Amino acid sequence: MKLRFAPSPTGLLHVGNARVAVANWLFARHHGGAFVLRLDDTDLERSKPEFAQAIEEDLRWLGLDWDERVAQSDRLDRYAAAAEKLKASGRLYPCFETEEELAYKRERRRREGRPPIYDREALKMTPEQIERALANGKQPYWRFRLSMRSVGWRDLVLGDRTVKLSAISDPVLVRADGSPLYTFTSVVDDLEMGVTHIIRGEDHVTNTGIQLDLFEALGGNPATLAFGHLPLLTDEEGGALSKRLGSISLRHLRKDGIEPAALVGYLAALGTSADPVPGMPRDLAPTYDIARTSHATARFDTRHMLALNRRVLHEAPFDAIRARLPEGADEAAWLAIRGNLDLMREARHWFEIVRGTIIPPVQDGEHDFLAAALAALPPEPWDAGTWRAWTEALKATTGRKGKGLFHPLRLALTGEEQGPDLGTLLPLIGRERAAFRLRLSAGA
Repeated sequence: MKLRFAPSPTGLLHVGNARVAVANWLFARHHGGAFVLRLDDTDLERSKPEFAQAIEEDLRWLGLDWDERVAQSDRLDRYAAAAEKLKASGRLYPCFETEEELAYKRERRRREGRPPIYDREALKMTPEQIERALANGKQPYWRFRLSMRSVGWRDLVLGDRTVKLSAISDPVLVRADGSPLYTFTSVVDDLEMGVTHIIRGEDHVTNTGIQLDLFEALGGNPATLAFGHLPLLTDEEGGALSKRLGSISLRHLRKDGIEPAALVGYLAALGTSADPVPGMPRDLAPTYDIARTSHATARFDTRHMLALNRRVLHEAPFDAIRARLPEGADEAAWLAIRGNLDLMREARHWFEIVRGTIIPPVQDGEHDFLAAALAALPPEPWDAGTWRAWTEALKATTGRKGKGLFHPLRLALTGEEQGPDLGTLLPLIGRERAAFRLRLSAGA
């Protein structure tokens, strides 16, 4: 078994790319198969080495590895050879129509009530007409002559699927400048590299029918290929996935503090009835089953992903997170603040509250209470019981209780309306910082 993930290095990977990459990797590893990273970089103008590097970095961040790395730009001779084979068999034919001429033909067919597919006029050209066109400086682009049949397969996700090739335009495989297009290069690679399973988005269903026809024309056996098409994504309300959400790059999510275990766990369960659980790919592969994926569109709900992210952070041991914490961070502080984090980037702020210097807001009308709190501040050493002893003493001397007692103290000590348990935070803040913040918040 061999699967591949074939991104184009023309930009950064986004959540849609990541979903496909995760599905291919999990399926391959679950079945003991190979996973290939294949860079679709034949668009030499738009493909950039920095994007190729970013793709590899992002995949590694997700916990994905690969057994083989291939760049299509290194295989141009293989595509040229395959094109010659198709020309010799009469399946690849030259076309000279301009885009304007093609647009006119499509519109005419629409007016006549016919499907706006290519009319194969180029197949009627005689060798003399072709020679004349070439002599006049025209460069042909090359179309693949589809067989007039229906192509069917048993999809790993969608079940039985059929594509009627007679209802599709013959696809262009080679541009006039000689550069091959994705439909062509992908099939040549799948055939020559021995790919057995192809998992991608539902928008490729029609393309799969074309590629199976092309696969066979190049000498391949379509029975050796299996396909799985993942239903497309919608937003939280079930509408079309917004451009903003659909284009969220993995680099952007990393910067915001999303944990790879949260994103991978969410994407692995997306579109299934299973409750998502956070986990790195190696943890999820043993139980992965693509057949659980629903035929219905899947909803990408950022709230669910963030809930998983909180779970990852709340359970993360100090040793696993130490390298990503601010300098000087210790285990006691991490254990105190981790339960209050939604995103990893919030950790710095809470470490500053615990171990650094903050300026709390001055609380109008609370001067006398905060002064009393300062006067009642117990001497060190402090422990887990210090907060309760201090607040009980204040309760007795000031008559305050509930929010009136606790809220001014939290705001003075942390500068925040909410946060981790102050019984845990207070000993970490220490008496010197606590006294300084009480004075500032009292307006002293």
